[in-house]
Amino acid sequence: MPAYLTTSQATGLKVVSLFPQNAIEHNLSNIHALVVLLDTETGRPAALIDGTYLTALRTGAASGVATRVLARTDARVLAIFGAGAQAPLQVAAVCAIRPIKRIWVANRTQEHAKTFAMALRNQQPQAEIQIASAPGEALAEADVVCCATSSTTPLFDDSALHPGMHINGVGSFTPHMSEVPTAMVARSRILVDQHSAAWAEAGDLIQARDAGVLDMDNVTELGEVLAGQAVGRTSAEEITFFKSVGVAVQDMAVAQLARSKAVQHNYGTVIPFK
Repeated sequence: MPAYLTTSQATGLKVVSLFPQNAIEHNLSNIHALVVLLDTETGRPAALIDGTYLTALRTGAASGVATRVLARTDARVLAIFGAGAQAPLQVAAVCAIRPIKRIWVANRTQEHAKTFAMALRNQQPQAEIQIASAPGEALAEADVVCCATSSTTPLFDDSALHPGMHINGVGSFTPHMSEVPTAMVARSRILVDQHSAAWAEAGDLIQARDAGVLDMDNVTELGEVLAGQAVGRTSAEEITFFKSVGVAVQDMAVAQLARSKAVQHNYGTVIPFK
């Protein structure tokens, strides 16, 4: 995933591997990544960074920005679906944007949900942490929902949603995966990180389009809203949905920031290149 940012002069690429059997066979994450930053004047390697954590960090940041422009200002309850690597940073980003007072954890495996809930109690001491026994329990009072799973089928029914909710979907990344119901997509205000990436990978949107319930012209890029070229939420009752599949410019932006902090504080290991 290569990218060049003209304004901040960041260039490089991310290499990602996906091995679905890792969790079962090797007790490892299914996804690993490396980010390489290059000097924009000479092309020399400037930094080699753990892309696995960086990906979760920038994915959470994107959801945070989407929450800022789409969630109601009075949002106080968050429901997080999933308890994997993406989940903690999704929660952290939303809690940085809205004063979340209660967090519902919903996960397929209750043991993992309990472990994650314990970690959240330390990471988000301002919030009451609850474990949901069913999706409907997590959604009953949620103002913001984050879906960060590898599910191929919707995590909840459209009927479980109520007016004014905002949903961030970051888990599905192939046309055959879907975390949210098609009916929800059909009636939501939708933002994506990038049109071309979304229509190549976002199963939630692709399946709704193929079912004839989603007009591609009604989907807006998050950057258009940030630039003032489009509106975000249009009413307190509207359901909003941010679908993120991730793009390389996000990786380069956060990698450049990480490198600048490392240089400033003398972190990391310097490897000489001739």
